[in-house]
Amino acid sequence: MPDLSHGTADDAAAVNALRSSVMRLGRRLKHQRVDESLSPTEMSVLGTLSLCGSATPGELARKEHVQPPSMTRIVALLEAKGLVRLEPHPDDRRQKVVSQTEQAEAMLEESRRKRNAWLATLAEGLDEDEWAKLRAAAPVLEKLAHL
Repeated sequence: MPDLSHGTADDAAAVNALRSSVMRLGRRLKHQRVDESLSPTEMSVLGTLSLCGSATPGELARKEHVQPPSMTRIVALLEAKGLVRLEPHPDDRRQKVVSQTEQAEAMLEESRRKRNAWLATLAEGLDEDEWAKLRAAAPVLEKLAHL
């Protein structure tokens, strides 16, 4: 693994290009939302619930890197919109477990479909060699996203 603090100029340039392009692409993807009434943070919480399953507000706060009081407010907003439900924790009566509703599942699926279609349209501008590189890079980018 390259030590980027002592890496080559090519390594530093690659990291800079990756950062810049991922940030730009992420901003553009955020505009491809299905429900404009939800904040990016609310969408992220729903995505985490979809990926990881039900969780306590504290667990969600850790996964989303926000403070627990902030997560409590986010969960309350999502519950008021009918996108999550709170149920008693099976082992700790003092806690609640947050689960997404069927409405949230449908909205997330539509959001993924819309964003995938947008990305597919962008990718039509790639040649076959670029497509091959993108297919090879996708698992590496996925790994970076979860480190």
